[in-house]
Amino acid sequence: MNSLRAAAVALLELPLDALAGVQDALAPSGPQAAHILELWHLMLGICGVVYIAVLVALGIALWRAPRASAQTPPDTEPLHTAEAHLRRWVGGAIALSVILLFVLLIASVRTDRALASLPTADAVEIQLTAHQWWWEATYDASDPGKRFTTANELHIPVGQPVRVALKSQDVIHSFWVPNLHGKKDLIPGHTITTAFRADAPGIYRGQCAEFCGYQHAKMALLVVAGSPQQYADWVARQRQPANAPRSALQQRGQQVFLRGTCPMCHAVLGTDANGESAPDLTHLASRRTLAAATLPNRPEHLAAWIIDPQAIKPGVNMPQNPLPPEALQALLAYLESLT
Repeated sequence: MNSLRAAAVALLELPLDALAGVQDALAPSGPQAAHILELWHLMLGICGVVYIAVLVALGIALWRAPRASAQTPPDTEPLHTAEAHLRRWVGGAIALSVILLFVLLIASVRTDRALASLPTADAVEIQLTAHQWWWEATYDASDPGKRFTTANELHIPVGQPVRVALKSQDVIHSFWVPNLHGKKDLIPGHTITTAFRADAPGIYRGQCAEFCGYQHAKMALLVVAGSPQQYADWVARQRQPANAPRSALQQRGQQVFLRGTCPMCHAVLGTDANGESAPDLTHLASRRTLAAATLPNRPEHLAAWIIDPQAIKPGVNMPQNPLPPEALQALLAYLESLT
């Protein structure tokens, strides 16, 4: 038991790239992210030129400033000398600044309109609910016959728009997948819609971008963009109930799961576990990460998470589960069968 807790603490040192997923606002993989990057480049160019111009003007002013020593008498006479050339320079700088600000304003408005112009007639519909500190994704929420739920991982088809209805279960969160779109805040009691499209296959890392509590930094999700066929195959698998135990060890693990406290929070489709306050585990083994992209989804990490989640993600609602070694191994065998 102590060794598992030590392993859990050691997992906190995992580098970000161990959990996969690209998170780079400078590498757009969709039209919305490309529009935002174009605006960023324009703002960076204009502000960079203005900054350099100010430094050059400051340098010239310091270079041409009159010099004095400790013996130089103070000059208390009012300045009567006309400085028409300075007035022209200052007036020109003010006019140019106003013009550049209007350029940025117009560019910002054009970008905002471009972000809202994505056609969504055949969009994939997802309802994404933010919790402290994980993401709940419901596909086809309006159709009970097709609806299924997953957690901390969105799968989308390349080249097809995706419309996401954003909700918060508790506090203000913010949905941000920089490779695909900008930030969208999730306000409790309100539903906010965003739409994006992935034009290149890949795994894109998303992040809650609004401080939402103790484990805000460990509230990430992965957006997996694949071909339309790959997406269709994934959806077909997700709509299936959980795999039935195929071995005596897995059957024992299912009993450990169902007779313990797990079903109070978690759900497994096809069993008596119908909890709604924690991630759905029906296809847990098919996901790439655990605990909202905090850990890679591997048996040793899953064991450490079950035994002492507070050592990995302090403050989460999941309690410690000090299971005997035999029961833990059986539970792991069952959970690893949920593909």
